[in-house]
Amino acid sequence: MSSIAIVTARGGSKRIPKKNIRDFCGRPIIEYSIQAALESKVFDEVMVSTDSEEIASIAVKAGAKVPFMRSEFTSSDFATTKDVLNEVLSCYAANSQKFDVMCCLYPTAPFVTAQKLRQGYEILMRTEADSVMPVVQFSYPPQRALVLRNGMLEYQYPENFSKRSQDLEPIYHDCGQFYFYRVFEDLSFHTDHFAPVIVPETEVQDIDHEDDWIIAEMKYRMMMGGTHQ
Repeated sequence: MSSIAIVTARGGSKRIPKKNIRDFCGRPIIEYSIQAALESKVFDEVMVSTDSEEIASIAVKAGAKVPFMRSEFTSSDFATTKDVLNEVLSCYAANSQKFDVMCCLYPTAPFVTAQKLRQGYEILMRTEADSVMPVVQFSYPPQRALVLRNGMLEYQYPENFSKRSQDLEPIYHDCGQFYFYRVFEDLSFHTDHFAPVIVPETEVQDIDHEDDWIIAEMKYRMMMGGTHQ
């Protein structure tokens, strides 16, 4: 089974300038994703899809390949991640390279480790799932959510008001770190039928604002100082 890791790293960021290559605990943040992919030893190819020469230079120095730059379309605000992945698969196929497994790996995911990637790959191999992604359990049950109606708080689901938290079904959400997909002969892949890699909340952080960045660095230092390395 041949496999490719695709780090999707478009240049520019409106909320956090140069987010994909900003210093995170001493290194450009994209290096963490590249390093995890290389150290996992499950990929035949670790590449970065970008439209930025600066990102490409940092990626190559970190050990990834940048065999081509993104097209104008996949560099636009209208392109989806799926568009980017399709472009990468098509460009490799044009050079007679096809892969059975693809991993979409985000460049701002320092909590991704080689171990997590190996775990995701192994789950894909031993199950009937078409896809695998890391998820984290909501820290508070969404079934007991409150909403504002006419200026007053109400339970969104009143039937759960008297239920104990431990009696409610655990609900999870996407960590926004990586996604494994089986790639079919026609280069298609399914974005449903996912199997999970369950991750602790201490190793998950969306990074959309400056405060998120600070929290992420705190969590990362805690993770590296503990047993999850």
